[in-house]
Amino acid sequence: MCGRFDQSQTARYYASVFGWADALYDSESEPAFNVPPGTYRPVMHVQDGERRVDDVYWSYQARWAKDKVPVTINARMDKLANRYWRGLLKSGRAIVPAEGWYEWTGEKGHKQPWHIHRKDRAPLYMLALANFGGFTENRAEAGFVLVTDDATGGMLDIHDRRPVVLEARDAELWLDPSLTPDAALELARRSALPPDAFEWHKVSTRVNRAGSGGPEIVQPLEDDAEAQ
Repeated sequence: MCGRFDQSQTARYYASVFGWADALYDSESEPAFNVPPGTYRPVMHVQDGERRVDDVYWSYQARWAKDKVPVTINARMDKLANRYWRGLLKSGRAIVPAEGWYEWTGEKGHKQPWHIHRKDRAPLYMLALANFGGFTENRAEAGFVLVTDDATGGMLDIHDRRPVVLEARDAELWLDPSLTPDAALELARRSALPPDAFEWHKVSTRVNRAGSGGPEIVQPLEDDAEAQ
């Protein structure tokens, strides 16, 4: 899964390196090294032919699913064709740009956080689904989820699931409204970056506290150093 991520560049930076010089913005979010669920973060999408970067709430629960399906922050790629997700797969495809994400290993009470990022340190373009409409009672009705898939290779040592990350050219195709849901799923399966595109290192347990941030929390933690 993905329960925290590092989005420590500005929304305009991510749009610029993605090639979206003409993007429209409705985003006031500040860069954050330790993004938790339940916060508003910049999300890239195409709406009415316009390239947009909007702040969207990280968590989702369909309005009709209240008391039936829990609020969630991730969506399994192998479940995207089912009734719950298929509407968003058709009209709510999005990209969440980031520098990396966090996972934890170890036993409860002694969890060690890891920062996972591309080896070349390029931005991550994580697949997402979102409802860009409004909400009535629950902010999660108009939220987003990150699409995840089974981890493979060495990444299994960290966690059994991971966000689906694409290269920029494939991420832009994912956002194309003319792409059918079936074609979008096939694109995600075929073009997801493999485990060997990533590397990871231990970071301070300060990441465990949702309110903590700053560039120091993403710095590699030496094996013989004490997590703080």
